Order: sequence, then C-alpha cells, then structure tokens
Amino acid sequence: MAMSLDQEYLSVDDSKQLKFSSRRSVVHSKHGIVSCTQPLAAAAGLKILEQGGNAVDAAVATAAALAFFEPAMTSPGGDAFALFHDAKTNTLKGMNGSGRAAKAVSLEALAARGVSGRPKLAPNSVHCVTVPGGPAAWCDSIAEWGSGKVTIADVLKPAISYAENGAPISEISASLWYRGQNILKAGSDNAKDLFKADGTTPQTGDIWKNQYFADTLKLIAEKGKPGFYEGVVAERIVKAVQDKGGFLELSDLKEHTTSFVEPISLDFMGHTLWECPPGGQGLLALLALGTVRELLAAGTIPPVEQWKHNSPEYLHVVIETLKMAFRDGEYYVADPEKVDVPVAAMLTPEYLQSRAALFDAAKANPVYAPGVPKTANQSDTVYLSVTDSEGNACSFINSCAGMFGTGIVPDQSGWVLQNRGVNFSLLPGMLNTIEGGKRPYHTIIPAMITKDDAIYAAFGVMGGFMQPQGHLQVFLNHVVFGLDPQKALDSPRICITPGPIVDGQTLTDVNVEASMAPETIEGLKKLGHVIKVQKPYDPLFGRGQFIRLTKQESGEVLHSAGSDPRGDGAAYPFVKY
Repeated sequence: MAMSLDQEYLSVDDSKQLKFSSRRSVVHSKHGIVSCTQPLAAAAGLKILEQGGNAVDAAVATAAALAFFEPAMTSPGGDAFALFHDAKTNTLKGMNGSGRAAKAVSLEALAARGVSGRPKLAPNSVHCVTVPGGPAAWCDSIAEWGSGKVTIADVLKPAISYAENGAPISEISASLWYRGQNILKAGSDNAKDLFKADGTTPQTGDIWKNQYFADTLKLIAEKGKPGFYEGVVAERIVKAVQDKGGFLELSDLKEHTTSFVEPISLDFMGHTLWECPPGGQGLLALLALGTVRELLAAGTIPPVEQWKHNSPEYLHVVIETLKMAFRDGEYYVADPEKVDVPVAAMLTPEYLQSRAALFDAAKANPVYAPGVPKTANQSDTVYLSVTDSEGNACSFINSCAGMFGTGIVPDQSGWVLQNRGVNFSLLPGMLNTIEGGKRPYHTIIPAMITKDDAIYAAFGVMGGFMQPQGHLQVFLNHVVFGLDPQKALDSPRICITPGPIVDGQTLTDVNVEASMAPETIEGLKKLGHVIKVQKPYDPLFGRGQFIRLTKQESGEVLHSAGSDPRGDGAAYPFVKY
C-alpha cells in the first residue's frame, strides 16, 4: 500500500538518489520565473514582467502583494533585504532595508520606563517597534536596480487592486491568521481592521478586502518614500507607538535611509554561497558551511562521496556546525554602522579551523563558547525569488519579524508594526546592545549562489532563526547530494532551537520533521541530541524558494525553480508569446 505524504519518509540508496517523489515538479521557463508563497502575489510579479519590468521590479510587486495576502508574515510596517544579480555587468549587489531604533532609546531610558532586569525585550513590547524599512526598500531598490520601464506606482498597482477589490485568501495564510489572532487582539484596538466584520479571521477562500492597506500603498505610489515616512502615515505610526509609551518620533521616520551593501561569500565545492552582511544573520550560514568545509579538509569527517543524505552522521555535522554559528551570531552580529563586526576575520580559514577543531564526531556538544576572531584591532517572514528574460535575478525577503509583529496596528492603516527590536540585547557592553538609531540583529536573509563567476541560483528559506539553517540544508541538498530545486526544498529538515537552561547554560533542542527516516531520528538520539519530532511541513521549518539558471548549448538560459510545499504558492513561469 502506498504511504501518504505524512507517512512517507526520505531515505537514499548508494547513488544518493531519493526514493520518493516530490509533491511538485520542477518548473522550467526560458524567460523568467516568479517563485513565492502566494499564487496571486506571483501573478502581480508576472504582470510587471509583462509590462517590461525586470526581476527587481517584479520582486517588489510580489512583496507588496504578499503584505496583503500574508499580513501575519509581512507588512509595510516591516523590513526588507535583497540580493540582485545584474546580468549586464555580471555583478551581485546587496540591500539592507532594515529600520533603526528610535534615537531616544537607551538602556537608561528603558529603565526609566520600567524595562530592565531581562536580557531582551518582550516580543509584544512597544519598544520592539523599529522604523519600518520595507517601503523605502521597495522604492530604493526600484530606483537603484529597476528596469526604468515601470514606476513605483505601476509596481504597487496589483497589490492596491487586490486590496480594494478583494481577493481570496489561501489555506496556509488563513491558518496563520487564525493562529496569530490573539497577538492582534492584544496589540491595539485598530486590530479590528484585520478581522472580518463578525470579528473572526478570514478563512480559506474568503474574499478579503483592506481599503486602509490600499490607501497606504496609494500614498507611496503617488509620493514615493515621503508618502510613507512623512505626512499622515508617519503621524499615525508615531501616535500608535507613543500611545503605548514608545520613543518613536516623526524625525526617526523622516531620516530613515536604506543601505546598499557589499554581499559576503564563501566557496564550497566549486560553488559560492552569497549572503547579505550583518546586521543580518546570513553570516551564520557562511560560518556553518565554512566549518563543514574545514572538517572535510582536515579529514575529520568522511569525504562527501561517502555521505548519506539525512543520515544521523550527516545531520550531526549540520547540527553541530549550526550550534557553533549561532553562538558566534549571538555574540558578534550587530549593526555595522554602529559597531565593528569582524566579518572578514570570522570567514578566514584560520578562524573556521578553530571552530572545526571543537567538533566531536562521536557525540553532541551541549554548549559552545563564542570564538575569538583575530582582527587588526581586536576590538515569521515572506521570501521570494524572481528571474527575468535578461538573466537578472533577485532574491528578496520582507518581514514583520514575529507573527503579526507587535500586533500594533496604526489607525486607518490595515497593517501591523514589526517587533524587530526583540533581537536587541538589553545587556550592557554587547555589540548588539540596544541604543538610539541602531539596527538590531536581523533574521531575514536572502541568498544567491554563483559558479564559475556566473549566476547559478537565487534562493532562500524564511522563518526567523530557521533561515541560516534552511540555507545550509538546502544548499547542501543541491550541491552535495544533487537534488533538483524542488527536491532540495521538499526534503525533511531539522531546526535547532533553544532548549532548557542547565547550570546557567542554554542547551539545544533539535526539532525534526516526522517525515525523517526513523533510523535517523534514533541515530541522532544515540549521539546525544535532544530530539523533538514535529509534524511534516510545520511552519517551524521555514518556507523556501529556489530558482536555478543554466546556460544551454544554444546560448539560451533555462530557468528551473522549486517552491516549498510548506507554503501556499509555487513557482510560476513567465511566458513570452
């Protein structure tokens, strides 16, 4: 009898080929692809490609539509990051579209308002609200990287139309909306704008309208960034925050800027993984991958030809290198505009070798200390990827941080303010200690892969601290095990999370999808890992997209994409007739 998807698990034979069928086939196109978690959001991106827009223009259209369809995950009140491959110049560029804390914030100011004696802010604290960076990132990415053939008004038009005329809500989005409703109810009286007239959340197939959301986007379409960061929208944001005792002022919004950044990278088996630099946590994916590389070089673990996909021995390496990376991230990832983050030193072979030396193939290490890089001075989310017919690629991620962020909805807005500031440290002297005008440790990270100095793939996995874990697993699934873009996403994942505190140290839980092979789960337990088995396709394990570009003998570029079955959407080809 054939097993159901929930019963089915993955295993491999000697050729490393998966003995299962993906829930979806790889999608191919000659002219470009939009891959995201919502079909109608993808349609918005495809519409912009039809109008002559490029991958960046289409990515912003898709992101804006996702903010309408998945308000639990993303919002104009959140942040955005992007990587862009420019086909004309064969260059890869980065954007940090995150917002900063209010200038008036400090440990002393927080203590005066009763916030002290804890390592971090509460997730629903008004002090977690940082300046929304997303709308500026939309405008700035189009101005800097767009085709020049469409305007911000063109790009936002599909999302505005959905919000004004109504559009059906998909199953997983409806489920997340329902699960997060108490966050909204506790956040503000204006939360009613994200509920139906009867006070319930939209269900699967419900036609949802949000005129206030449309009105916000219309102001951005008409005035650009000032339509959001000045005038009535800014005033409503500030009032919503200050009414709850927050520090945000109009000048914090008016003075907000997007940062265009140089991506960071690491080579592995002929492929180069690219990430945005800190304050994002893309560095962690590179640290973990680099530690795997040094373990291979030292002969501490078998050569990749002997690896078995999702075996306990393989996942032990993944888990332990991620544990080291997260310990380093907790200590070092912060706003590089405010502090010196030793990125280059941490990606040197010497530093990665020092981390690899801590690995024990026989058992799990309960706790790792942060490393000491040698420097000169010793001093919940949506992800999408888009490619176009010109060969450009955009890896784009937009988020309101936790589910429904703070739950605070400004008056007549129809969207939430993020709680990104929850990632600040309240401990004095840390690189990531909260201070005025500072950006917090950021979880949202887009990724790209190049090979032989050419663009190879745009991919990402959303989901808080799952993201670098997803990047590492999906990258290795594809590069080491040869899984196609769809199978690389379908494959069961692990997700490490903080476990119990023992003797003042936080131990690690290893969450494993129940679709993982039973012998793998038992093998990990024997290695000393604390295993928590979760249902397959649980949101804990993230939702990803993966578009690969391959140059054919004819000279044409084939776009091949997968979309995570943990989301509602798929990969949608752009067709030229």
